[in-house]
Amino acid sequence: MALFRKASGDESEKPGVFARLGERLSATRRALSDNVGGLLKRKRALDAALLEDLETALITADFGVDTATTVMNDIARRVSRKELGDADAVYGALRTILYEIVQPCEKAWPAGHKPEIVLMIGVNGAGKTTTIGKLAARLRGEGRSVLLAAGDTFRAAAIEQLGEWAKRSDVAMISQPRGADAAAVAHDALQAARARAVDVLLIDSAGRLHTQTGLMDELAKIKRTLARLDAQAPHQVILTLDGGIGQNAVTQVEQFHKAVGITGLCVTKLDGTAKGGVVFALAKRFRLPIYFVGVGESVDDLRPFDARSFVDAVLPAELLSDRT
Repeated sequence: MALFRKASGDESEKPGVFARLGERLSATRRALSDNVGGLLKRKRALDAALLEDLETALITADFGVDTATTVMNDIARRVSRKELGDADAVYGALRTILYEIVQPCEKAWPAGHKPEIVLMIGVNGAGKTTTIGKLAARLRGEGRSVLLAAGDTFRAAAIEQLGEWAKRSDVAMISQPRGADAAAVAHDALQAARARAVDVLLIDSAGRLHTQTGLMDELAKIKRTLARLDAQAPHQVILTLDGGIGQNAVTQVEQFHKAVGITGLCVTKLDGTAKGGVVFALAKRFRLPIYFVGVGESVDDLRPFDARSFVDAVLPAELLSDRT
């Protein structure tokens, strides 16, 4: 059972969705088109120098050295075996390889509990609280009942910010004064969610760097507290990542996963960065579900991750069709 339903006529199936998503991801798209596309449009020989330049282009778009090297080693093998004879074939192979990297991360957010208890984590500035608000609005739009828990009792105005999203999304919120025990907020929220028979409980948490041991320990305490009420809780631990930080996102996933165990990712702010290639690096390294990507400010700009749409948005199929 999926927490978020894909309705018939879902956005990913509508005509023009690739173009619209490409516009949102224009900075990353330009980084790849100007570099990868530019190299291949010049009709250069498929030699080691070209392949090295293509690898550099991927690294520049923040695919990371490991991912870029793996991709280009695959391309190089195919070229050496005469499987790829021209620029069009190389470009088609590149798109296929990248799709194969991210496709395993395209998964529906599972839901088998009531309430479905979701702990949202991430560093300050990644868009975590905003993402919670957008998820709440999306769930409400699907007819689900939602309760928010203001577990970020550390940051000034965090409770007020989540409260504004609660009003906009027409959902209730459980909170305590700033400085309160975040685990106590989570405890009260879970009891309230059960009493009110809500479908989904979204728990905010204090933004923290992976180097802040005390705050990381607080996350573990929240998990332990929830588990006392429900041995399987939280059912999801979702890390919100700012796509603009590039390869630093890889380090964040490593450290948060080690500390509390991540079940999925939301990658935000991809509309304002040329570093969207980090999505491929995250997919290759961790193979965690990427449930949503953020490509703008509106509620609708938090979109379920669709592997084919994403690849088509950053590396459009028609890129080489207008070469001279």
